[in-house]
Amino acid sequence: MKIAIYSQFYKNKSLDSFVKLLEVLNKKSFEVFVEAEFFAEINKNSFLELDTFTVLDNSYDLLISVGGDGTILRAVTFLKDLDIPLIGVNTGRLGFLATIQTNEIQDAIEAILNKNYNISERSLLEIYTNPDTESIGELNFALNEIAVSRKDTTSMITVETSLNNEYLTSYWSDGLIVSTPTGSTGYSLSCGGPVITPNTSSLILTPIAPHNLSARPLVIPDDAIITLKVSGREKNYLVSLDSRIATLKEHTTITIKKASFKIKMIELTHESFLKTLRKKLLWGEDKRN
Repeated sequence: MKIAIYSQFYKNKSLDSFVKLLEVLNKKSFEVFVEAEFFAEINKNSFLELDTFTVLDNSYDLLISVGGDGTILRAVTFLKDLDIPLIGVNTGRLGFLATIQTNEIQDAIEAILNKNYNISERSLLEIYTNPDTESIGELNFALNEIAVSRKDTTSMITVETSLNNEYLTSYWSDGLIVSTPTGSTGYSLSCGGPVITPNTSSLILTPIAPHNLSARPLVIPDDAIITLKVSGREKNYLVSLDSRIATLKEHTTITIKKASFKIKMIELTHESFLKTLRKKLLWGEDKRN
């Protein structure tokens, strides 16, 4: 079994979990490859010898992310449309996407070996701009959300929004989030958007701090084609694809639609989205108390 590992070295907790994961995988004699930039960072003062990768291909059986949900979102950029399953070891806080805790790594690997898991297929979004935006390039997709927001100004922007070439409204706000079901527990949720289950065939339009009190999040079919045009006092604004950001010029036309491929998330049989949701909501209540 050929396994790729991706992580971002921000804290010792991620490194500890990475070492634990390596120990478990080595006992099973897996063929293991570590993302090259991460390996170079952690190997500056040591002499580890591990195989590395810079891109993935169809020869890999599994990608394991070590970190939080943000690390999962970065890992997705390596998967693209390769159909390689993904699972995450959680060293962050929320863990809606990365659900395996460090003390569960051994059991999780055993479960994967024994095929005791389900595949949760997650929809993505694709973005196209007119004129083309070089900084977006081939990584024009997002698992959680695509958002437009103001740049270099405290003034609000106007986001003219159409669905399937029919004018919807113009949001006067700090920006607009277009979210997938997976992203409904992320940025959209923090801006008042609803939580929807991952298998729902829907997208969410969530305005960011709208000036109009009647502007509410809107759930739309996921086959809708969304067109956005942004105007404001500044000549540039931001577009984000999960954690990646690009600058667009005012009046650039943005087209957003569901991507032609999906990401396969491994869901162990004792886990589910609803169980994770209950756990995280309770965690929030416990923290406030």
